[in-house]
Amino acid sequence: MEENIFRGTTICAVKRNGKIAVAGDGQVTMSNSIIFKNNAKKVRRIYNNSVVIGFAGSVADAFSLSERFEAMLNKFSGNLMRSAVELAQTWRDDKAMRKLEAMMIVADKNQILLLDGTGDVIEPQDDVCAIGSGGNYALAAARALVQNTDYTAKEIAYKSLKIASEICVFTNDNIIVEEL
Repeated sequence: MEENIFRGTTICAVKRNGKIAVAGDGQVTMSNSIIFKNNAKKVRRIYNNSVVIGFAGSVADAFSLSERFEAMLNKFSGNLMRSAVELAQTWRDDKAMRKLEAMMIVADKNQILLLDGTGDVIEPQDDVCAIGSGGNYALAAARALVQNTDYTAKEIAYKSLKIASEICVFTNDNIIVEEL
């Protein structure tokens, strides 16, 4: 039933001066009209706190995807790229996974990767990426802040989400930032 689908979020990741920060808001929206929860945690640390993930999309699908990614990290000894590529391959080949409506940003201390709903693995060219309903707003804000300020990765990720929350109705200002 379409009206019971939970979705809506914004995730932004920034790499700057040897640090990576991933920020996410806390809003879960039901059927495009009801704020079901405002303090969800969609950014978290996994794999012995050495990897940060942020997910957007259908909540159940995002959790399923993040669990599968963590299993890949365990299988490939924390190798972020290899785990992402293997997950993407599984995503494309598995009929049930192809129906998942979710995206993820994953990061370790060295790199940021975006895993999208088609099973692609994308490394952002400018060390900034964002996903979710407010992703384009956060991405634009993050790029402007990177180009025009001396803020840290953590400050840029936070401020970008704050700006997105002021524009996107599916994004709130209950922001969690994890930094590596």
